[in-house]
Amino acid sequence: MATRAATGPVRLGLRENRLQFTLLVVVNVCVGGLVGLERTTVPLIGSHVFGLTSDLAVFSFIIAFGATKAMTNLAAGALTARFRRKQLLVTGWLIGIPVPFALAWAPSWGWIVAANVLLGLNQGLTWSMTVNMKIDLVGPARRGLATGLNEAAGYTAVGVTALLTGYLATGYGLRPAPELIGVVFVAAGLALSLVVRDTAAHVALELAQHTEPLPTGENTNLAATFARTSWRHRSLRGASQAGLVNNLNDGLTWGVFPLLFTDHGLGLAAVGLIKGLYPILWGLGQIPSGHLSDRVGRKPLIVYGMLVQAGGFVLALALLDRPLLAGVLSAVFLGLGTAMVYPALIASVSDHAHPAWRANALGTYRFWRDIGYAAGALLAGILADTLGLNATVVAAAVLTAGSGLLAARWIGGPRPATTGSRC
Repeated sequence: MATRAATGPVRLGLRENRLQFTLLVVVNVCVGGLVGLERTTVPLIGSHVFGLTSDLAVFSFIIAFGATKAMTNLAAGALTARFRRKQLLVTGWLIGIPVPFALAWAPSWGWIVAANVLLGLNQGLTWSMTVNMKIDLVGPARRGLATGLNEAAGYTAVGVTALLTGYLATGYGLRPAPELIGVVFVAAGLALSLVVRDTAAHVALELAQHTEPLPTGENTNLAATFARTSWRHRSLRGASQAGLVNNLNDGLTWGVFPLLFTDHGLGLAAVGLIKGLYPILWGLGQIPSGHLSDRVGRKPLIVYGMLVQAGGFVLALALLDRPLLAGVLSAVFLGLGTAMVYPALIASVSDHAHPAWRANALGTYRFWRDIGYAAGALLAGILADTLGLNATVVAAAVLTAGSGLLAARWIGGPRPATTGSRC
């Protein structure tokens, strides 16, 4: 009771929890910055430093990262039943400490792949906890804005770091200078995570206020929630497949675009601009799109966002004889389309999940979403080695458009502003 008196009463809302929310936003800047180290330089390190000739071999670091992050996302939901969110957040940062050093001085490609296993663990724990804690703080009425701010902070940092590493690589080489800025992100993220307060009391308050009681006999464990989120619940199934394809195309561009545009004559700084612009727009665009999803509903943003992304891939190929223009316009369409989709998908899952099993539902959704990184890199490697980079981009456009149409068919529900949380 003394602790509660010292910290004030527990209340839900963005304004009521603005200090803790702001701290978590800054933590997610550090989370995004750490993964942004790899966006521009690592595919080129594989081909130029270690002499890898197979695109699949080059993309193996993305496969390792995506598979590990996806499994960690899934485990993170279950772990919240045994550990506090803050404990998992701090653990994620401790795991990430070796990553920038390994990327900077790895003696072989195997070390890069191993560093990406650690990075996947780091990202799965830290990003999962920042988004869960923000949702805990604000309550059901402002979920879209909360997730938009969280993802905006992370992906803007991804983009700025990708842009910065491209310019550092131009002046100082592919290693070690671009990767060592990650030390700042790890140190700051860990320090702030030790300061932020846990949100268990906010979850308890929302459960007490929730208007729909948990149905009698409804199982809240991970296995039951995994099945419910993956295929049994129509809207959750629609969100899960859209998340998977969204990150599949991101994993594909992560590996393919640096190789595609350098093959067409662009230098490291120009590639860094393309790879930075995409997540910067993705990040900043999520603030208005998250807020908009609270007002007009999740489905329109998800469906049209996937179609806009598909258009970005079409532009990348249609204008390839002018590679800088092609890269910039495709980055704009991909960034804005993903900004429309990302917070709306997370908020949609939260809308349809009871607070008692929401963490597991979000973990399951994030599992499917981030397994897309591995699937995209694997698909890109196979298609690029057999049919070429251009065919890989065509496949991404077709899959992304198809996913948007599936989302239109499966995702339902009335406007969240009028219904609050639905189960």
